[in-house]
Amino acid sequence: MAAPLRIQSDWAQTTLLLCYVGKPTLYGSLTCQGIGQDGIPEVTASEGFIVNEINKKSIHISCPKENASSKFLAPYTTFSRIHSKSITCLDISSGGGLGVSSSTDGSMKIWQASNGELRRVLEGHVFDVNCCRFFPSGLVVLSGGMDAQLKIWSAEDASCVVTFKGHKGGILDTAIVDRGRNVVSGSRDGTARLWDCGRSACLGVIADCGSTINGVAVGAADNSINLGSPEHTPSEREVGTESKMLLLAREDKKLQCLGLQSRQPVFLFVGSDAFNCCTFLSGFLLLAGTQDGNIYQLDVRSPRAPVQVIHRSGAPVLSLLSFRDGFIASQGDGSCFIVQQDLDYLIELTGADCDPVFKVATWEKQIYTCCRDGLVRRYQLSDL
Repeated sequence: MAAPLRIQSDWAQTTLLLCYVGKPTLYGSLTCQGIGQDGIPEVTASEGFIVNEINKKSIHISCPKENASSKFLAPYTTFSRIHSKSITCLDISSGGGLGVSSSTDGSMKIWQASNGELRRVLEGHVFDVNCCRFFPSGLVVLSGGMDAQLKIWSAEDASCVVTFKGHKGGILDTAIVDRGRNVVSGSRDGTARLWDCGRSACLGVIADCGSTINGVAVGAADNSINLGSPEHTPSEREVGTESKMLLLAREDKKLQCLGLQSRQPVFLFVGSDAFNCCTFLSGFLLLAGTQDGNIYQLDVRSPRAPVQVIHRSGAPVLSLLSFRDGFIASQGDGSCFIVQQDLDYLIELTGADCDPVFKVATWEKQIYTCCRDGLVRRYQLSDL
């Protein structure tokens, strides 16, 4: 991947812009000459940089010498009233109507995705809520907290309908299996557990790795992948675990993959630093991000060497999300970018000025991010 092209975070509100790329750093400036009749700024670039395209919310800049090209997107709207402090997690419902988010202000809230208007406050966790997500129905929320509890909530009346207890440390991430009769949690206690939502019971410890599990992901395995066979007959309460892989991003620099139903190891990969997050791109391709800024792309069929390692900065990779034929990544330096196979440029989501972007969620062409600055930003993608 070419050296990242950078631009100041408030580019849409200013007349003189600095952009830079590469090592040694090549600096350039963009100057706004005025606003055209169509309301779009007329911008010229200094030597070495080209403005390919511009409209009210985006600017596409290239630096041919460094073979770098990025389209910078300003937020379509910003929601500042949902939380008063850093927002650590968010998700958007399957229908796109609702958002859920958790914050270091101790709260978890459901809000209208179109305007950020508060709908429900979900109260019941002790201490901070680390992760929250909607079930596929969009009517129910799953959350995990520092209180080592996993909870299921009604998005309609904010009632807590199920509480799972069993972990001995804070829950850092969750995954939902198929339609959600089973869910998976990863914890500071070093275990990943499978839960039966209908009976609010633990179906088993899938992995006990002796190291904090920062991220979990569940994916359907390609037919060519041998997931092994379970040693014991699976419980009839396990629904949809067959032919699924479980991926664990671990604090001890290891990325672990196993069969969800079989509990058998598929691979163990050692990275450059603690793994923070992971996601599946397909039945055999996956991504995992580390504390020192590496994004590893691995093929489950031959996981010894990565397909590629993407490194844009030394800032921690905080979230990874499969998106269309590529992915969205966010980092601890405020950068959030979209990689698509069929585009020869990156799409950069701007606005967070060096504040970590903790999580990204999408619905159709809308992308939502949450940040340490306490803001939810909504971006509108035109046709890619």
